Amino acid sequence: MPRSPAAAVRRAVVRALVKARAARGTAASRLLTVVVIALAGVMMASAAVAARGQDLRPNRNTDVIELVRAQAARNVDLARQVGALRAEVDKLSTQQGGSVVDTSGQAEAGALTAVKGPAVSVTLTDAPTNVTPVGVAEELLIVHQQDIQAVVNAIWEGGAEAMTIQGQRVTSRTGIKCVGNSVLLHGVPYAPPYVLVAIGNQKGIEEALASSAYLDAYRQYRDRYGLGYAEKRVADVTLPGYTGAIDLGYAKPSAR
Repeated sequence: MPRSPAAAVRRAVVRALVKARAARGTAASRLLTVVVIALAGVMMASAAVAARGQDLRPNRNTDVIELVRAQAARNVDLARQVGALRAEVDKLSTQQGGSVVDTSGQAEAGALTAVKGPAVSVTLTDAPTNVTPVGVAEELLIVHQQDIQAVVNAIWEGGAEAMTIQGQRVTSRTGIKCVGNSVLLHGVPYAPPYVLVAIGNQKGIEEALASSAYLDAYRQYRDRYGLGYAEKRVADVTLPGYTGAIDLGYAKPSAR
């Protein structure tokens, strides 16, 4: 298999160094040293030209986070379009059918309608990248599925009436999944920070969050290592209705 030019140059440099060590103290060794330095300079100059002033090892994590955020925004926009089309279809169906069935109670129970009122907001963020405590695994310094789920559970226990995560309405079928360094919600990937907003009795929600044993351990990591946890009251907020698919999908045996 033919070697690349860069590999051939490296082999030549190694051979020259070996010869220089063997002929130490002679004029030839000094000449070989000069040749080696010149070759090394050529290789570094070639690398600089190839990079064109850019980092040869870009921060791939930053690129991935930006990609996740862009895709999440696009998916949310598509979900809004789906919701608008579904509302239009429902309107046309009632017009064609003649009789109108009152489904407002079902829509409210299914989190399909917007809700307005006082709320509590919780924001979870990863620890700063420059925080590297000895003896603490890196995965303990980022927000995981179970961390978000613990906040969700405490909020419901505190008597919340409605909730969103990253602006998406939480329903009885909402699932939270970890995918690498992002979280998947209703099929949409999100990167931190993760923002949860819940409408309901603010005092009850705050007390439930404070009494959660899991979140107590999480807040200890916040105090020690900078893992993000911020909680605040919001005087008045409107949470949108769920706009995603409402039909259940399930696997079926293939026909033989």
